[in-house]
Amino acid sequence: MRERLVVLYRGNRPPATARIESLADTVYATEEELPYLLPGADVLLAWVTITPALREAWPDDPQKAPRWVHASSAGVDSFLFPALVDDPHVVLTNARGVYEQPTAEYVLALILALAKDFPGTWEHQRRREWRPRPSDGITGRTVLVWGTGPIGRAIARLLRAVGMPVCGAGREARTDDPDFGTVHGARTLRRALTEADYVVLAAPLTEDTRGMVDASVLAAMKPGARLINVGRGGLVDEEALVDHLAAGRLAGAALDVFAQEPLPAQSPLWNMPGVMISPHTAGETTSEREALIEVFFDNFARHLEGRPLRNVVDKRRGYVVDDTRPA
Repeated sequence: MRERLVVLYRGNRPPATARIESLADTVYATEEELPYLLPGADVLLAWVTITPALREAWPDDPQKAPRWVHASSAGVDSFLFPALVDDPHVVLTNARGVYEQPTAEYVLALILALAKDFPGTWEHQRRREWRPRPSDGITGRTVLVWGTGPIGRAIARLLRAVGMPVCGAGREARTDDPDFGTVHGARTLRRALTEADYVVLAAPLTEDTRGMVDASVLAAMKPGARLINVGRGGLVDEEALVDHLAAGRLAGAALDVFAQEPLPAQSPLWNMPGVMISPHTAGETTSEREALIEVFFDNFARHLEGRPLRNVVDKRRGYVVDDTRPA
């Protein structure tokens, strides 16, 4: 008997639909259709991942819930609701391996844009104003990467390659990490914040990390430092961030994710000096869709053959646990 696969999509379906359909009895569901089509499915491919639809559509009867859910994203916070997390028979996987290098490149681009004040240059160009001025360098500027998973590691490696000293912040403190050197835990985090010129957020959003960058953390940051968030918007107390930016304690911020997306037009972040805003695109590339579907195909072949799946998420922690590199 063939597997029953439900594909959750919005707008465009994933590429290679003929190939998908050759592997399973495939049904495509919008967010509105999901409650009617999900019960009884063996597998769910969530092509849309930032949505409450799955939580709302999850079957009350565990026997009708899919045994495997694949998220076409690195973050899985929308999937961490009790009915899915608490069911030991449901395996959750993600798209680990797709977003690491693109996000690292994006972070480097943001650091350069902030240091060289490219937004100011573009504004002067728009006004046809010739205004030479000095800019900051990045060599030797220190970076604290908060989040030591695969994306954080890719960021650390790239920033080290351009001459920026990097350390990490994670669950477990250590001094011999292959990518970060020093990883700060709770006891030494405040000291690290006072020394970092850039704080880059690359942590997953879980109950433990929600709101972790609050007013006290922002106050502990080095005066004139800059904050970059390519993790999740819920990591940051945005109201406190606005206050610290308005007071001039921070030199600026580059924000790719927000507590509410799209960012509301009335948010003061849109017009704040030194703030760069992008619409959750740090990891996106022109080849992203093809890479995402290949990760799924590899895992689907493993599923059909009864082999262990790759990128299995620890549903309690909210991310894939790499046994060779503590997170």
